[in-house]
Amino acid sequence: MSHYARHIFFCLNQRDNGADACSMHNAQAGFDRCKMRIKEAGLSGVGQVRVNKAGCLDRCAGGPVAVVYPEGVWYSFVDEADIDEIVESHLVNGQPVKRLMLPDSVGR
Repeated sequence: MSHYARHIFFCLNQRDNGADACSMHNAQAGFDRCKMRIKEAGLSGVGQVRVNKAGCLDRCAGGPVAVVYPEGVWYSFVDEADIDEIVESHLVNGQPVKRLMLPDSVGR
């Protein structure tokens, strides 16, 4: 068994040159909300879910983005309700949220 059952990485990248980046689209708020919801659900800690900060994940055009491993499911989110749905459906119940999945064609 892995140390954690799942990791969710949030791109929190910002660019000094003013180019579009996830930090410009409330990525930090999404990270904070997810971390809070995971704790409330009792899912933080060894063998459960780890909420991680990440630098650029190179999917800027879909920002803000997060990715869940080991499944490798990429998400784009807009607000707290989206984060709540990802936590409840995917991280608690193991069912990815199709409407929030980032298409494979979205890159930088």
